[in-house]
Amino acid sequence: MKTKNGIILATGIAAILALFSACVKENKTSARTVEQIKKSGEIKIAVFSDKKPFGYVDEYGEYQGYDVYFGNRIAKDLGVKVKYVPVEAASRVEFLVTGKVDIVLANFTVTPERAEKVDFALPYMKVALGVVSPESALVTKPEDLIGKKLIISKGTTAETYFTKNYPEVELLKFDQYAEAYSALLDGRGAGMSTDNTEVLAWALENPGYKVGIESLGELDTIAAAVQKGNTSLLEWINNEIVELGKENFFHADYEATLRSTYGAESDADALVVEGGKL
Repeated sequence: MKTKNGIILATGIAAILALFSACVKENKTSARTVEQIKKSGEIKIAVFSDKKPFGYVDEYGEYQGYDVYFGNRIAKDLGVKVKYVPVEAASRVEFLVTGKVDIVLANFTVTPERAEKVDFALPYMKVALGVVSPESALVTKPEDLIGKKLIISKGTTAETYFTKNYPEVELLKFDQYAEAYSALLDGRGAGMSTDNTEVLAWALENPGYKVGIESLGELDTIAAAVQKGNTSLLEWINNEIVELGKENFFHADYEATLRSTYGAESDADALVVEGGKL
């Protein structure tokens, strides 16, 4: 009797797992090839809407920023219109898997874990983590945060890094970057961590705050991402990046979108990657 019941139970579990697997597959929408995108006349690109100066919506309701400048060029060279889709950090992979967008250009740091789920193109930017905090209680090393709250955005490399390396630090997590920065301004955390390029820009625009940790962890790269297996679009983007490198496109992007934030003395080469070559 026990054997029979065990067989029935095992069969039932197998059926449930098969159904779950089928549902997962159904949730994945096939990616569009370059030709399909051209035929439709529009490319959908996910960008941040609240992450100035990389991806944000200006006072006129238009998307602006370093990533958007690149997205505009992609659309132009494809000969199509661009539709920008606002995305939160934790939803970037999902937007590709479900076919909501063709490309993610949202400060997407390349990691081995993410590379298992999406395909990354050649890099166009390099970053590390940074921590911004009030000048009156400046955080200069990770150990300063032990027993305190650190503000982060969900689904970011900052969340992964501190969870793995400093579990004693309490993480206060938010879906949107705007919410995270508001929490810092409200004093709900000792500091905030995300890409150093972003916290440096934010601190320059917010007197009383300073980036006490300018580089934390390994140097990472930022790249465009497409749905796993979309070789058509991936190869097109890689070729585009190589060609754009010949005209120093990303340095022009830096001058147009970032120079005013970082200042005349800033070094574009500290951030920019041309032609996909580090």
